[in-house]
Amino acid sequence: MRPRKHQELLTAAIERDGEGQQALLAGDRDGARSAFAAAADLYRQSWEDAPATAYGRLVGMLKSVVLSGGGVVKAARYVRAALGDRDPGSPTASYAQALAALIQGADEDAGLWAGRMGGGADAFGRTGEAIAALAANDDARYAVALAAIVRDFEQRTEHLTGVAIADTALVLNALAARRGVAAAIESPVLPAL
Repeated sequence: MRPRKHQELLTAAIERDGEGQQALLAGDRDGARSAFAAAADLYRQSWEDAPATAYGRLVGMLKSVVLSGGGVVKAARYVRAALGDRDPGSPTASYAQALAALIQGADEDAGLWAGRMGGGADAFGRTGEAIAALAANDDARYAVALAAIVRDFEQRTEHLTGVAIADTALVLNALAARRGVAAAIESPVLPAL
């Protein structure tokens, strides 16, 4: 049985993400940015072809576009328009909304959506805490939340892309840097951007 187009696009997006992560770990920032930009485009295409609740593709798109360094605000507008107020009980939809709002500087909305992420697995709760801390301009709280995210990635034996990298922490650090916030955490799963 042939996979549906949206599944093929998702698989390709994850592969490009993995390529970007490997390039970043190897110190090839230009190669990483290019692969992340391609991944973001593929995540968006897969979202547009997928079932209406495939919110993880929007999260993947936002994370990849942040790591690519281009088109971030446009992608955030797209996500917020695509979701509206749809499915506020979904931790994954709330994650997409929280990231998009944080990117746009809509801190009150980012905090609201981040609070709704807690209904998911522990990873959602840790990420929601970091987003809420950034939205509240609480640097110390952010550093603690980010350290918890990095520790989680260090302990994982499996990663979506097959690459041992704390991509969530990388994305949050990139967004924190835009706000003048820096959390000094060193880890083999947290390369420099």
